[in-house]
Amino acid sequence: MTLNSGSPAAANFATGIDDSTPRWFAVYTLHKREKLVSKRLQEKGVTAYVPLLKYTRRYTRKIKHVELPLINGYVFVNITKKDYIHVLETPDVLHYVRFNRQLVAIPDAEIHILQRVTGEGIEVDTQALDQFQPGDEVEIIAGNLTGLRGKLLEQQHKNFLIELTQLGLSLRIQVNARMLFKVTG
Repeated sequence: MTLNSGSPAAANFATGIDDSTPRWFAVYTLHKREKLVSKRLQEKGVTAYVPLLKYTRRYTRKIKHVELPLINGYVFVNITKKDYIHVLETPDVLHYVRFNRQLVAIPDAEIHILQRVTGEGIEVDTQALDQFQPGDEVEIIAGNLTGLRGKLLEQQHKNFLIELTQLGLSLRIQVNARMLFKVTG
């Protein structure tokens, strides 16, 4: 497919930006400013997303829960052409991420993959804890291991010990009940 570089279609193809349909783009931020930039963009009415991983840090006198970006220095924005400059005018935003000097839209499917990896933005229909019995086949429906199936071994409070065999080896892990779905049939 060849496009005339002077045509409007060529400009939209190259930049990926559209007047009416919002698309995802990545912006590069100052070091350790991802969450702050996301907050500032949302205050401007721009849809912004930072994939965050939750960690528990243990110190001698305390335990601290922190959320750190999956990809350092990047914030994803869902914008139309009118929002392009508003994003660049946001403090701590350096520039849009480009490929061969061209602004390229990120497919929605790739943003959904990031959300699945971090377990964010996923609607989870939880089942009653008493519906699960040892020996049940279950599927993990949220988090990093989404889609993996295994056998429920035992319940430990709100977590379950599961044996995963799909990986080509037997792996036992603890999974929160809200991330499980009982496989029937």
